[in-house]
Amino acid sequence: MSKYIHALVSFLALTASFTACNSIKNNNFEMQNLMPKIEPEYNGTTIPPNIAPMNFVVKEPGNYFWVKASCTNNSSEILVKSTDGLIQFPLRQWKKLLQESIGDKIKIDVFVETKSHKKLQYQPFYFHVANETTDPYLVYRLIHPGYYSWSQIKIMQRSLDDFSEESVIENQLIENNCVNCHSFNQNNPEKFLFHMRGSKGGTYFIEDNEVSKRELKIEGMPGGATYPSWHPDGRFVAFSSNQVRQNFYSHSDKSIEVYDLISSLILYDSVENKITHITENDSLLPLETFPTWSPDGKFLYYCSASNSNTNQQVDIKNIEEIQYNVERKSFDPATGRFGATETVLNALEVNKSASFPRISPDGRFLVITLADYGTFPIWHKEADLYMLDLKNGNMEKMSLNSEMAESYHTWSSNGKWLVFSSKRMDGRSAKAFFSYIDSTGKAMKPFVLPLKDPSEYYKMPESFNIPELIAGKIKLTPRKVAFVAKKDPIQALSGNKEEEIPDWNDDFKRKSSETEKSAHE
Repeated sequence: MSKYIHALVSFLALTASFTACNSIKNNNFEMQNLMPKIEPEYNGTTIPPNIAPMNFVVKEPGNYFWVKASCTNNSSEILVKSTDGLIQFPLRQWKKLLQESIGDKIKIDVFVETKSHKKLQYQPFYFHVANETTDPYLVYRLIHPGYYSWSQIKIMQRSLDDFSEESVIENQLIENNCVNCHSFNQNNPEKFLFHMRGSKGGTYFIEDNEVSKRELKIEGMPGGATYPSWHPDGRFVAFSSNQVRQNFYSHSDKSIEVYDLISSLILYDSVENKITHITENDSLLPLETFPTWSPDGKFLYYCSASNSNTNQQVDIKNIEEIQYNVERKSFDPATGRFGATETVLNALEVNKSASFPRISPDGRFLVITLADYGTFPIWHKEADLYMLDLKNGNMEKMSLNSEMAESYHTWSSNGKWLVFSSKRMDGRSAKAFFSYIDSTGKAMKPFVLPLKDPSEYYKMPESFNIPELIAGKIKLTPRKVAFVAKKDPIQALSGNKEEEIPDWNDDFKRKSSETEKSAHE
């Protein structure tokens, strides 16, 4: 039966293509001196040779629409007809066209019959097909934009080769607990972690499809283990420990400000099950967050800000004065010890605040989000991605930015693709965008994750949160997570020497009342 259905679908696709071809050839179309309006706006984008069909909607008014996709050498082409402007390329034909266009371009011609029966042909646009593929799967948290509500959250994995997707974790199976901050060890789908908050709270480690639930908060820490980064050897994970607060604005320009009351860095040894404090023990005044390792594992990069307002609650005025630098410490994995602090980017020099440092796999480029102030840029319209060349120290605002917030960026395993969250489509919810990065660090025009029906983007309120590229499919099932969630967590131990234990408690009490609770707990 499946073979019969497949044959029937193939026959109908060929029939539709033949009909479309005849409709174009047998009519005289008047050439227009303008590009067609389409959504998503894909004109001139660079795409990987293993991407799903780049379907789109023609937004020109009309009764009938024809689209021809062809190699520049005309060796292969696809013809699609539509009555509503929705253009969906057949998967098999699209894959053939992609392979024949590697290192070249795909030409797209759009033909429209208007409601007054005029026949128009628009100027063609092009997809540039890169030589390098991207990782085959994208993992992201699908969540409604909001503040404290997490009634429906899923961590999804989507095949980039086609449109198939499935959930890895569903919070409906775990008493609607919040799941967040998934992190992979070097794009490895078989070694990753995520946090869960609520009645099943803990940090869940997955290795070779086995799940362990761990409690990574030791006595005196200001908060739980929050933003993670795997050391390349897979043994160590750096986290920040944050006491997060939220302020709400009374005007419409901004709705919320998320900030850290206290934040510090910790190192978790997954073999010894021990947590040690990374930051110097003389003071907790610096706010330190968003750790990330260099690809060789020799340095830990992170964001750090001075906060002189230590004896009172942080208010909105204090938040607007806080700007984060990018700093780093050398690391010796044999001893687990860190070296002195070095400043990589001084926020005062650029009058910006840095978040989410991410280093390319070859170790050359550091991409960061810069906003005017603070540490949570997804609520900052002005937040943009910048690239710092670690070889020569030059930093530039990336050409892939929009007028809306860009953040949550990660690299492909080959370092040729950057995926990031952008709110450019509706100004509220973040969607996953991809950009090709050439050998000089130049970003090509980005494209949004293709959907089988791209019109769904304008009906979809959810955000694609923390998009991560991985090298294969995750085999973990939501029910296996739900089973482990019922167990008690393994409590982490302290690896601090007594003289190195920071005075977390006293500093926290100066800033927070006992009735307050972190937004991460």
